[in-house]
Amino acid sequence: MNEELYKKAIAVLDANFQEGGFTIPSAGLYPFQWKWDSGFIAIGFAHYDVEKAKAEMRTLLDAQWENGFIPHIVFHTDNDSYFPGADFHQSELHPLSSKKYRSTGMTQPPVTGFVLQEMYRIAEDKEDMLNYIKEDIDKVFENHVYFYENRDPQNEGLVYIYHNWESGTDNSPVWDDIWKTMNPPEYTFVRKDTTHVDASQRPTKREYDHYLHIIDIAKQNNYDDAKIAELSPFLVQDPLFNAMLIKSNQALIELYELIGGNEEKIKTILKWQAKSIKSFNEKLFDAELGAYVHYDLRNEKPIRHITSSSFSPLFANIPSPERAKVLVKTMMDKFGGDDKYLCASFDPTNDRFNPKKYWRGPVWINMNWMLFLGLKNYGFADVAARMKHDSIELIEKYGFYEYFDCRKNTGEDNTPGYGGNNFSWSAALFIDMVNTD
Repeated sequence: MNEELYKKAIAVLDANFQEGGFTIPSAGLYPFQWKWDSGFIAIGFAHYDVEKAKAEMRTLLDAQWENGFIPHIVFHTDNDSYFPGADFHQSELHPLSSKKYRSTGMTQPPVTGFVLQEMYRIAEDKEDMLNYIKEDIDKVFENHVYFYENRDPQNEGLVYIYHNWESGTDNSPVWDDIWKTMNPPEYTFVRKDTTHVDASQRPTKREYDHYLHIIDIAKQNNYDDAKIAELSPFLVQDPLFNAMLIKSNQALIELYELIGGNEEKIKTILKWQAKSIKSFNEKLFDAELGAYVHYDLRNEKPIRHITSSSFSPLFANIPSPERAKVLVKTMMDKFGGDDKYLCASFDPTNDRFNPKKYWRGPVWINMNWMLFLGLKNYGFADVAARMKHDSIELIEKYGFYEYFDCRKNTGEDNTPGYGGNNFSWSAALFIDMVNTD
């Protein structure tokens, strides 16, 4: 293990930890608390500072709304260096929103269940960690109740996202065809992200018009889920989002069994799981592509593109062993060339692929971490080892960046990492990966 790099990873996390008990993803670029970032960050902290790991999750769950919803950004501080901020989102429009924290009115992938389980796995003092989990686990359960009661209009066990930011994969080429169905107004605003990062690596101004328009529709309806399901031009069943929900369901079952006395909740989750996994396999698997795909619920059709999200079901134990083999073959055929690092965020053989632009092609450490664990779980030891090796090599070469070029030879003398530097989840999951055989 590279001891210097390990120390640097710890220094990155400690520097980004804030007085309010949460960690910013990256100084300057992302000055608030993000939901899925916080989950991955807590896993890193659990290896060396258990109290910070607990604080991270406690603070996130403290921002939960009365209906179980957990927002994707919690605005703990007044900071005008990020757009769109609290004044644009107006979470207070929803009658059950948090009275304590301003936030967005959208969510992010439901990582909290499996994060609590990872914290328990890592903890040396299991009793202490289980006592902490007992305090917060019901909030995670309530979050899952929210999803199944409010985000599954067809009662099929698959929940929708109403905004691309809810997916976590913000500007993926998957959404391009949805933008073609929309014609939002031209918004006038000052972008803050492009003052920190090269604009060519970020979503375009016109893409932002689409993003803001969807939020405006939600705001006009006070973030009412039923109204959003009826009116939002963006309504998608995302394999990554649903895989994380299924993974977190399983984690809740196992944690509730450890705690004891939660038979009714376990029964409820088992019902969700049976329906969710069946629908996931029947509706989201594309046999011709050999991968799971997104489903456009607004226009009732699959979105037939292969992304790193297409392989995320491995992390949640969703495919059969036979289907897992098909997934891994697709991954290696399209994403696994000797000239590339695993795993690009979008199909490198597709003409929409862009190796530098956010979620249109670069490698992301959080996705690689999930795929590494999923491959390991299914017994693909060699591919898992490569996923881990490639992730660590990128960090060793370029540092703790937000995302990385998947090409081993870019034709440039010194290809940097992209996005935010000293990025928290890259540091946190590096710590976990080097501690995982």
